[in-house]
Amino acid sequence: MACLAVKALGRENVLGLIMPSRYTSPDSMQDASLLAGKLGIQTRIIPIDDIHKSYEASFNQMFAGLKGDTTEENIQARIRGNLLMAVSNKEGYLVLSTGNKSEVSVGYCTLYGDMAGGLSVISDVPKTMVYELCRFLNKPDSLIPERIFTKAPTAELKPDQTDQDSLPPYDILDSILRLMIEEQKSNAEIVKKGFKKDLVIKIRKMLVSSEYKRKQAAPGLKVTSKAFGVGRRFPIACGF
Repeated sequence: MACLAVKALGRENVLGLIMPSRYTSPDSMQDASLLAGKLGIQTRIIPIDDIHKSYEASFNQMFAGLKGDTTEENIQARIRGNLLMAVSNKEGYLVLSTGNKSEVSVGYCTLYGDMAGGLSVISDVPKTMVYELCRFLNKPDSLIPERIFTKAPTAELKPDQTDQDSLPPYDILDSILRLMIEEQKSNAEIVKKGFKKDLVIKIRKMLVSSEYKRKQAAPGLKVTSKAFGVGRRFPIACGF
């Protein structure tokens, strides 16, 4: 995202916020700083742990006895969204949402958190294509650290988390989503192509039940043959 912003707007017009938590790995901090340095953009570091702890204290009594789940994870994303929007309001920056088409398709994103922003630049770019795009952008100058390509994708909202805790590998997910969205294939047709029936049903349910999130997302740029929004309209209610 930062690379695209610099190419489109110029480095002097791009600000990167680094918002680490207790779950942010040293590698992620190093990669973010290294990328920003190579791009020549200004960055600010705003740790979110103190804010997160204040939320936990506020909910301590209300959530007593309840098992931790995505609620605590989503709070972190929403803290970051609030910080981004505060800087936007105060200084006039446009927040660029970072969700890709794979995440947006299955709802692997947080309303009012990482979905916050004024423009969703890669919302029609599947995760596997994001890697291809980054490799393309990396050819002349190797701006993006190699570790970003090789490490397991993770939101870093809990210990030892990876995207594959909740999703199949992205090459499989993107293949199924392309058949569902761009090619409008039925579950049965997709299963005939060699994908497991239970997985296809699960992905279809995630796709349909996440429509309410997409209705509230920032506008995006059309890249594939069928983008969400004007190119694909579905009701929020579903029969699952």
